[in-house]
Amino acid sequence: MKNVCSIKNVLAKKRLFNTAVFLTERRILMELALLNTSIITTEGNYSLKNITLEQAKKLVKENKKNLDSAIGHQSTAEIMTELLEIKIPVNRQQFVQQKGQKALVFKLDGRPLEGKILTKEEIEKIGFTFQVLVRL
Repeated sequence: MKNVCSIKNVLAKKRLFNTAVFLTERRILMELALLNTSIITTEGNYSLKNITLEQAKKLVKENKKNLDSAIGHQSTAEIMTELLEIKIPVNRQQFVQQKGQKALVFKLDGRPLEGKILTKEEIEKIGFTFQVLVRL
């Protein structure tokens, strides 16, 4: 009987360990994504809402060690760095949003000419909105 109890204890501890590893891996996957457009990267249900600059600053501050930049243009990274008061790197990547993952979106309020790489001044002139996109 003692061996049965100790085997059950070992199995229970292993399940707890595996659960902890899974949750740790899931947290790593749940980085705050930074996007330069509101884009649906994979099928699913999403929630999108506009937020203020102050809310965006708070969100990046809370996640400053857990950011995944998918900002593909230097001028966008520069203006986001200035506005959010945290270094936003350029990182052209193929991003796929995970279930439950939040993304901070920097959305231009207008549409530039096709192929046009905007300067920081042009971005400011067009205007922009911050949004939070969550894959449900």
